Amino acid sequence: MGVEESLSVVSERLKNHSSAILTEEAVKTAIILPFLSALGYDVFNPNEVIPEFTADAVGKKGERVDYAVKVGDKIRILIECKPISMPLDKVHLAQLYRYFSVTSAKFALLTNGRTFNFHTDLEEPNKLDTIPFLSFDLSDLQGQLIVELKRFSRDEFDVDGIRASASRLKYTSALKRKIGQLFDNPTEDLVRLLSTGLYEGRFTAAILEQFAPLVKSAFRDLVRESVQSRLSSALAETIQGDEPAAEALEDEVETTPEEIEGYLIVKAIVRDVLPPSRIFMRDQKSYCGILVDNNNRKPLARLHFNRGTKYVGLFDAEKKETRTRIDTLDQIYDLAPRLREAAAQYAVTKKDVSAEPDVAPADIVEDLGPGPAQGHAGA
Repeated sequence: MGVEESLSVVSERLKNHSSAILTEEAVKTAIILPFLSALGYDVFNPNEVIPEFTADAVGKKGERVDYAVKVGDKIRILIECKPISMPLDKVHLAQLYRYFSVTSAKFALLTNGRTFNFHTDLEEPNKLDTIPFLSFDLSDLQGQLIVELKRFSRDEFDVDGIRASASRLKYTSALKRKIGQLFDNPTEDLVRLLSTGLYEGRFTAAILEQFAPLVKSAFRDLVRESVQSRLSSALAETIQGDEPAAEALEDEVETTPEEIEGYLIVKAIVRDVLPPSRIFMRDQKSYCGILVDNNNRKPLARLHFNRGTKYVGLFDAEKKETRTRIDTLDQIYDLAPRLREAAAQYAVTKKDVSAEPDVAPADIVEDLGPGPAQGHAGA
């Protein structure tokens, strides 16, 4: 597996087993070592990944950092781990701060297994910055984040390249956090600024109280509409040229944002089995079908999202559908093994779809799943 696929495996482990990864040692074993392995480091080589690293020059007897990672013959990354339930704070940087100044390390990672904070010395040479230049939630790996993490991989590691990217990331990340805070809790100055020209009277405390939730709501609507627009564009490209499906969407069927998102999740899950270009979406009145080669005889999944309770339909080798209940779209990821197994049926050969009758499978088996009280739907 490549770096992206290996990191995705670690991310899925965190999503599925975070309730069992409670201690610092569990974080190290289940998350940190696999994370380093995904980046290409030999975690079983004590000359490359050094556990319980200590340096005499620090001056505090017995004080250690959890891991030091060597690239070539030099220590380049220091890692300090905390329990997954512990919020990360500047106080936890103390050991990394001292070790950073007396070793050849250029980067320091503070993590609790979920939140990863990468630090370096952009402000003063050999003095660790208290503000991370890269901070992310491992359970939410996204495209650009993968690109940044690949820079830390053993085969691509380049100090100058990472530092050049770090300078940009530090300030864009800080700006995104600030914008996010303003979205959730717009300040009085921001509300006044955005309300200029909309309200001509005296801007009293009562008017501020009236406009503040409106600004917050407007921000959320703007983001949601932007996301829906992008998803709709992606869907339009996928179904382009499929006239019957296009007519159904326009004349009879309303495709919801949840169905589009569910389709994209399924498509992402099976991309390592089938090329994304072979996965299509065909919406119907009663369900949203996800097909291989845009052929009803090659069903991959069905999204039954038109009722209050949501189900994902999965197919076996005989094209019989089993419906599994889900409570959130994230639970589709729990069905990844079964989706990949279904996709593998079509991975060996791609038959001529025009030679096959376009008939949908009829047999359905109900699998209500565990329901809300037990969390994720069973796979």
